[in-house]
Amino acid sequence: MTVNKTSLPLSANLGFLWTDLALPQAVHAAAAAGFGAVELHWPYEVPAAELAAALKETGLPVLGLNTVRGDVAKGEFGLAALAGREDEALAAFTQALDYAVAIGAGNIHVMAGKADGEAARRTFVANLRRFRDLAAPRGVSLLLEPINTRDVPGYFLSDCESAASIISECGGEGIRIMYDCYHMQIMRGDLLRQAERWMDLIGHVQFAAVPDRGEPGRGEVDYGWLLPALRDAGYRGHFGAEYRPRGATGEGLGWMKAFAGA
Repeated sequence: MTVNKTSLPLSANLGFLWTDLALPQAVHAAAAAGFGAVELHWPYEVPAAELAAALKETGLPVLGLNTVRGDVAKGEFGLAALAGREDEALAAFTQALDYAVAIGAGNIHVMAGKADGEAARRTFVANLRRFRDLAAPRGVSLLLEPINTRDVPGYFLSDCESAASIISECGGEGIRIMYDCYHMQIMRGDLLRQAERWMDLIGHVQFAAVPDRGEPGRGEVDYGWLLPALRDAGYRGHFGAEYRPRGATGEGLGWMKAFAGA
């Protein structure tokens, strides 16, 4: 994997990386490995003050976190598009917002859930408008992530067109797309052209090898070419390493050398 551009800004997704460590220690591990930021899945069991202290000690910004999935035992994967579950969705978002503010996270990925149809769309739009109005005064933005239907059958959002349409219906401000290259390669491919089409709406980019979601140094997608191309196309944020390590996280970081210009 060859990268012609140097020092791409990389973020470690601690939902997958260093999961053998307590979350504050994982922050320190990410800093020691050379990541410039971290991002989270569901950190809520860790007191926010402990995580905030680790972030302050390392100087790493935290880019975002997810709303909770709901009843995981029943296969739920978010609540915000589930008609009749509005109170639960609001409670999940309030939890995420309070935690995000406490640790300085700038974004919340609002998990839509498994649903379809017009009732789900109306519910999702109404919830997003309400959440956006709660988050904006506190300096937090919302992210919507299209997720592939192989890994999560029935998820409400699986393509950027749908996400963009939802954002437009919500009025556009304060809501952006989380463009996960792994999911979008599985759904459609042509990753650069897709991203160029939606660049004005992309708030964060994530990546992992396809098809196994492991370290990005192998697989279908040449990230050594793609990530610099996304930067050239106008993306200015961090690139979130959201992959499942094939072994111990620290033993699989060789791919980072190319992105650091080594």
